[in-house]
Amino acid sequence: MYWVTPRHLAGDDGALAERISDILVGLGWRMWPTSRHTLLYMSPDGVCGAEWILAAYPFELGGLPVAWQLSVRSHSASVMMEWNAYFTVGLPYEALVDLLMAIDAREAPDVGFEGSEIVLDALGALGWIRDLDRPRTTASDPGFSSSVSLEVLPTLILDADPLPGLVGWQAWAEPVLGAPYLWCASFGASVPHDLVAAFASSLASPVPVPRRTLPESAEGRLTVVRRS
Repeated sequence: MYWVTPRHLAGDDGALAERISDILVGLGWRMWPTSRHTLLYMSPDGVCGAEWILAAYPFELGGLPVAWQLSVRSHSASVMMEWNAYFTVGLPYEALVDLLMAIDAREAPDVGFEGSEIVLDALGALGWIRDLDRPRTTASDPGFSSSVSLEVLPTLILDADPLPGLVGWQAWAEPVLGAPYLWCASFGASVPHDLVAAFASSLASPVPVPRRTLPESAEGRLTVVRRS
């Protein structure tokens, strides 16, 4: 077992499905398989959903298949999702775990009152650097291998707000400039900024994480703090 940093380049250790499933079950979420060969989890109050959709291969972000989709609605009887978020394979699962814990702790995860600055402030507090050209929308790690940015939503990112040209938080890791992405994440326009900040803070955390396998694309960028 390797304990490595930075977290945003550590990959998912091939365990993104199992780690998130364990957390959801521990939080009391119910699970059942769907006809699309996906696994759907629902929170005890019926408001939040998480679906492992890799087998259905619905679409890609940055050339990577989307693996998890999170959805939140205003109440359990509503058929309209207030917001969605999408995460590809390769994502360090700790960031998604911390996001789920933040959602679980919120009485109303469908609404938020914090402005977008909370995301960039959270990253800045952990040493990430604001983009000189877009300091109010974008921040990158000191090695410029990962970014979190408020961007026009990619195609197929669903949101309760139907207006065109909406912006939402996007995050990605590109260990080598011009090489394939290690992972990508996309948040719909209506995702509360404080929940995105919880994800971003976890992503930028300096605390080492355990991995049995390390991403080849991050070779030379990861520091092995210790072995066990």
